[in-house]
Amino acid sequence: MKLKKLYGILSVLVVLSMMLAACGPATGTAEATEAPSSMTAEPTEAPAAQVPQTERHGGWLDEIDVSVVDGASAISQIQAGAIDFYSFTLASDAYPAIKESGLSTTKSVGGYYGISLNPAVFTDTNVLNPFSNRKIREAVNWLIDRNYVNQEIYAGGSLPKLFTITTQLTEYTNLIDTARALEAKYAYNLDKAKEVIDAEMPGMGAELGADGKWQYNGKPVSLIFLIRPDGDGTRKPMGDYVANQLESVGFTVDRQYKKSSEAFPIWLGTAAKDGQWNLYTAGYTPGGFPRDEKALFQQGYLNTSIQASEPFISTTSDPEFQQLGDDLAQGHFSTKEERDSMMARALELSLEDSLFVWVIDQQTYSPYSNDVQVTWDLALGAESTNVGPYNLRFKDQEGGVMKVGTNDLFTQPWNTVAGSNWVWDAGIFRATSQGTSNIVGGGGLMADPYTGLAYPQRIDSAELTYKKGLPIKQNLDWLTVNEVDQIDVPADAWVDWDAKTQKFVTAAEKYPDGLTANVKSVVVYPEDLFDTIKWHDGSSISVGDFVMSMIQGFDPGKPDSPIYDESLAASIDATLTAFKGYRIVSTSPLTIEAYTDAYNADAELNILPLWPISPFGLSGENSWPILAISNLAEAGGELAYSSDKSDANQIENTSWVGGPSLEILSKYLEQAASESYIPYEPTLGQYITADEAAARYANVQKWYADHGHFWIGTGPYYLDKVFTTEKSLVLKQNPEYVDLADRWAAFSQPKLASTVLDGPGQVTAGEEAVFDVTINLKDTDQAYQNSDIRLVKYILYDTTGAVASVGEAVEVGDGQYQVTLSADETSKLQTGSAKLEVAVVPIPVAIPSFTSFDFVVVK
Repeated sequence: MKLKKLYGILSVLVVLSMMLAACGPATGTAEATEAPSSMTAEPTEAPAAQVPQTERHGGWLDEIDVSVVDGASAISQIQAGAIDFYSFTLASDAYPAIKESGLSTTKSVGGYYGISLNPAVFTDTNVLNPFSNRKIREAVNWLIDRNYVNQEIYAGGSLPKLFTITTQLTEYTNLIDTARALEAKYAYNLDKAKEVIDAEMPGMGAELGADGKWQYNGKPVSLIFLIRPDGDGTRKPMGDYVANQLESVGFTVDRQYKKSSEAFPIWLGTAAKDGQWNLYTAGYTPGGFPRDEKALFQQGYLNTSIQASEPFISTTSDPEFQQLGDDLAQGHFSTKEERDSMMARALELSLEDSLFVWVIDQQTYSPYSNDVQVTWDLALGAESTNVGPYNLRFKDQEGGVMKVGTNDLFTQPWNTVAGSNWVWDAGIFRATSQGTSNIVGGGGLMADPYTGLAYPQRIDSAELTYKKGLPIKQNLDWLTVNEVDQIDVPADAWVDWDAKTQKFVTAAEKYPDGLTANVKSVVVYPEDLFDTIKWHDGSSISVGDFVMSMIQGFDPGKPDSPIYDESLAASIDATLTAFKGYRIVSTSPLTIEAYTDAYNADAELNILPLWPISPFGLSGENSWPILAISNLAEAGGELAYSSDKSDANQIENTSWVGGPSLEILSKYLEQAASESYIPYEPTLGQYITADEAAARYANVQKWYADHGHFWIGTGPYYLDKVFTTEKSLVLKQNPEYVDLADRWAAFSQPKLASTVLDGPGQVTAGEEAVFDVTINLKDTDQAYQNSDIRLVKYILYDTTGAVASVGEAVEVGDGQYQVTLSADETSKLQTGSAKLEVAVVPIPVAIPSFTSFDFVVVK
């Protein structure tokens, strides 16, 4: 199986069922019930384009040349003029050098590292896997000094990470009392870790030798540790540190340093029980802005994970955790209070499970020349920013050639069904398409890079109807929101797919007694959609493109399909429990309804444009002829979309941009063109004529002759040239793109907050104490407007570091708040050093501002 960045790995069905409420961007990225978003007064209209005005369409740049650049040389290469922008993120240890260089930089909190543990009992009974024991997995948390890792490897610029939810973002802030208590419980404690390991290993048949090393069947208990030396370079020292800690408690560690292309096939590509690995330095980039992270427990720990691959399918979780994680992912709760309680308990159980032991939430940086203008996502970084390619430019200039460096390219074959979703590849896909996902940033919507909320991009209007009582709120006024007692799915809605007849199964056929849903989304596209939106090969987008993508999201999971793929079937089947149907109400204007039981608490993130993008949550768009010829090649046994199927059948993994796939696809293109072939004709024959088919195939043929690949989108840039061996490519401006270049220019500078907390250095237990909170726009002396502040929350810690109380500060002026600790609160404090922490939750950005103040408690 291919690496799927936890937030962004949804099939279009998963997208429909909203199992992930991303903005994934990935990386990556997931995802209020009211509390997590913490934002209720967002701007009510899309930001207006700002000066300079332009008549230029498509991207600001004439050309973008992208190549692989070693991150260690990124700063010097920008200084030398070899590149203008390093779009992949550098770890926080690089920030001092960036600052010293005088270059500009992005700064994001997205991306996180941890240790993936193999939970399987190995087939070879002579080899012991300690991590098949849940208590030993839990003990690894005490083994790791996350503060040490942050200081020594990340120069103190990142955040220690204990949980699957993002540290110090909105979900974490909502659960701050539980989070802080668990951080105290699982703080670094080598003796505690050793105590648990020493208690558990003998019960697994191991013995501690005189040399202090664990033995099993007369041999050392050796752990195969896959350590990544590539990427931003921090995983190797992190892996070495963890290996040292494991050795200190008696394990023997086989450190295997492998790049992504070497480690990946072992980590997720082999059966966990085969024992080819015990630990892996895992890294993830969210596929969407992490507003709502309730699904992460299922995705990161349980065998019902949408990743449907190792090591998830080999884990057996505590039944309570299994039920809780599944219920959260599927939205099985009715109130904010119920959800909060479930989330808090899931945090506890996830640490007891520890299939992943998280280590660092990164603060990451992408340096660029001072004459370059970059828009980046605060939680995801530049390459995962949907609006990023639209705004990338040289300052005060239209046109020009920009040279961009990144970490890698073509890590896996490019196709939108089961191909690459690595962040550097997906960054290119974003430039060539109308976004990356039907959840925020897809063709119909554009994600706000600072809040993760959605604005209309291609759709003309939208309406959301949800079942009364569900905790859904509306933030923006571009959509209509209704609450009703019951939502009935129409009898003619498409609820499943029959691969034999090549027709959709209707609700009336599958559910003769009727079907209901929690949520109904309706999108209406502009009247001129099919005239104004062009594929890069010159073809107009058509209803056939929309319907083909819908079909592609079902067909590979059906055993009767000629393109059946067992590795895709599990996730398709899993999503059918929440998915309730599609319905095309009209083709002029195109109007599409979608029904589901799963939902996001932000009304805007429940709108499903169903733009013809990847049917499996990857990045990129689907021109129906490209899917048609790829399906023919797969049905013919010559290509396979997924690496699982290609490996099993010893055939080529489908790539639309390079390798032997191109010749095979070209052959099937000739065949399809000669027949004016209409795929899935019993259904698509209603939407595609023979004349359209002939014209579409002819345009693809010309495109392939001119560009030598089959990557065709509708975005502001098109893929001109590809050099897979040299790992470089050329993007060029799409002058036929419908929008002006300054459409999203208002997304320029995030309104981050900085906070100062002041108060008495000594507090008498049992007496009231008052602390002052000052909030300014970051890097300015300008007060942050209270109308832009959602909440100022305080957390009081006693002398042991335990949470003593939690409350809200009181507004006393613009940018001015006060925390008053009551006599009752201070009376519970012991003599010694205590701490008050404040979390400020702004509205225009989803990044809270934290600060703290230490004081002494006396009697």
